[in-house]
Amino acid sequence: MPAKLKLKPHILLIEGNADRIWVANSAKRPARSFRCCLSLADTGYNRPRSRPRGSFSNLRRGDGSSEEETLKIRHVLIYALWLSGAACAQNYPDKSVRVVVPFPPGGGADIVARAITQKLTDALGKPFLVDNRSGAGGVLGADLGVRAAPDGYTLLFASSSSLSVSPHIMSKPPYDPQRDLIPVILIASSPNVLVVHSSLPARSVKELIALAKARPGEIIFASNGTGTLGHLTTELFMQRAGIKMLHVPYRGGAPAMIDMVAGNTLLLFATYSTVSTQVRAGRLRALAVTSARRAQAAPELPTVAEAALPGFESTQWWGIFGPVGLPAGIVGKLNEQINKILGSADIKERLALDATEPLGGTPPDLAKYLKADYERWGKVVRDAGIRAE
Repeated sequence: MPAKLKLKPHILLIEGNADRIWVANSAKRPARSFRCCLSLADTGYNRPRSRPRGSFSNLRRGDGSSEEETLKIRHVLIYALWLSGAACAQNYPDKSVRVVVPFPPGGGADIVARAITQKLTDALGKPFLVDNRSGAGGVLGADLGVRAAPDGYTLLFASSSSLSVSPHIMSKPPYDPQRDLIPVILIASSPNVLVVHSSLPARSVKELIALAKARPGEIIFASNGTGTLGHLTTELFMQRAGIKMLHVPYRGGAPAMIDMVAGNTLLLFATYSTVSTQVRAGRLRALAVTSARRAQAAPELPTVAEAALPGFESTQWWGIFGPVGLPAGIVGKLNEQINKILGSADIKERLALDATEPLGGTPPDLAKYLKADYERWGKVVRDAGIRAE
């Protein structure tokens, strides 16, 4: 048993009877849903004959049990918590795993998710299947991931849009991203690219700002949904530039691109993977990237900061999460395997084509990253007074 094990009492659930115990760390779901249990006989603990047969889940000092018995049972429960996660992870996965992507096929999140899930399928021997569930700026798909059974067979491939931005937009968000999800691993980050339709007479960021000031409210910009990072990046751009444009939201980057190419909208902030094909075809014109540094995939593009607005920065990121109650053993197994995938030469090369940087790290790294990003975009939303449409 580990020498130190920090537990959060408010999310620890123990169920038991005279012979077995079940352990989970979510009071919202039955502990038996973990499909992992521990026989008391396996731990060397023998129930005193004097104790009535039945549940001991509400054991407290002063209920007639001895100090020694209380201590023994506490050790058993802590050991069971550790062992249940290890037991669940040992044969994981033993069937296909659904990976919910809260955006439609063809967008940046979908492209990165499919690259990673294919590698997971190869490494772990069971299919990791992308399930695109778009809508409400990624909230619909993220909520599906939050409400999934915590058995490791439904994972959430979330983005900054669905976790750092959209919850601030809604008056009653269905989840708290920092409380209702278990971080597994930070996958990658990518700058957005500022593109305009080829018919728009602006060939630089400064020319675009001048045109928008001359035609206030006339330039129509698209986004992959109200409350997504693309939307908030445009709002931040308008705030910094002192301009006003008209917003048309879509249900993901791919449908937004269709109308952009058709000329129905004139401006879009989107990931490089979403816009690169149309830029090369000449249908769209790329003006700048939103990262602090120029992207290796498009070094000819200046940053928005160097082109016109010093200090401007906005980066899209993706991470894998599970529902509360996901066993630590499964989290650890996925984290270890995905770190190996992100460190492989072929994945680095594949992601670099789309100006995407693999990140990786530990679950606490992802939790820290999410917290900082959540607070940052919360301020932008409040300053802009944005609400869900």
